[in-house]
Amino acid sequence: MKKWDFQVKSDIQEVVKKLDASLGSVDRFAFAMDTSKNDSITFTLQKRGLYAFYLMSINKIIVIGKILKTDTENETNIEISFKQYLLMKFVIFSSMLTGFAFLIAIILKISSSGSSTYMYILGVLLLAIGIVVTWLNLQKKYKKDIQEYKTLITKIVTS
Repeated sequence: MKKWDFQVKSDIQEVVKKLDASLGSVDRFAFAMDTSKNDSITFTLQKRGLYAFYLMSINKIIVIGKILKTDTENETNIEISFKQYLLMKFVIFSSMLTGFAFLIAIILKISSSGSSTYMYILGVLLLAIGIVVTWLNLQKKYKKDIQEYKTLITKIVTS
């Protein structure tokens, strides 16, 4: 989970109105805000997949934010944490499990035919490279998606 804190030169109610007006009525986002406390307001934000084929292409980050009053008038602190969506972790682990299953199937087929150990080494090497490349691509996408949310929230709050 990554955290991000910043300060805005606006009243807490103005920040809440801007966020609610910009994100509350948009179908593309799932946005919920809890205004039950006077000194802090919490919100969650994530992209909504409108169609089944969008589920893997949209970013899978949940934004959990807290808007806090400061001692100074007309200033607001905003604390935001970014969390990876649980479904994305499930997809990663199921892909790894599928890769292991294919590797085991290849090894069992090779061992029954009496082939050399080079095929075992090649299979393990290919699986390791696949896992590393997948992990690096997901981390790159995670950072890119966090930057998109930072840009979006900054534009809304400072406008």
